[in-house]
Amino acid sequence: MNIPNEEELIRIIEEDEWMMSLLRATKVLNLPDWWICAGFVRSKIWDILHGFEERTPLTDIDVIYFDPTNSNEDEEKKLEEHLRNLVPNIPWSVKNQARMHVINGFPPYTTATEGIANFPETATALGLKLDDQDKVILTAPHGITDVVHLQVKPTPLFLTTEELNAVYKGRVQKKDWKKTWSMLEIFRS
Repeated sequence: MNIPNEEELIRIIEEDEWMMSLLRATKVLNLPDWWICAGFVRSKIWDILHGFEERTPLTDIDVIYFDPTNSNEDEEKKLEEHLRNLVPNIPWSVKNQARMHVINGFPPYTTATEGIANFPETATALGLKLDDQDKVILTAPHGITDVVHLQVKPTPLFLTTEELNAVYKGRVQKKDWKKTWSMLEIFRS
């Protein structure tokens, strides 16, 4: 397959009924600044580029949003339950980016996209949502070049300190993505 551009990626996702059903379910929650992100997007791209006919199973479906008016973790659990009621048998994980900076030890985020930008890998720093006409919107704070070229690199934040770079390296080792997607090129720092 040729290396897809953003427009082609959006078309591929819009043709994936399973992905669209999860995006529609999340949209129903009417969350502020919401996205389904990380592996949901990255794995689809890597599966396509590897020519896989079956979807690689995901450990979770990461839904993020930004609501500084209610950063109670209990609210996230209620939203996960709501999503499980809408679409059962999906490992939903909902996180309000208005509180994630505390968990991650970073300065406060101002948007959900800022949270995505601070994910450890550029290939994971991706998000999808639907507009009012149910058209897919893609956010890629570090672009799509690395993900479509099958390169795993740290985001700029994870190059700033040895401690954060160690987090990146630990994730790469733990995730062992190359076992599933053999054409990946993993950058160690």
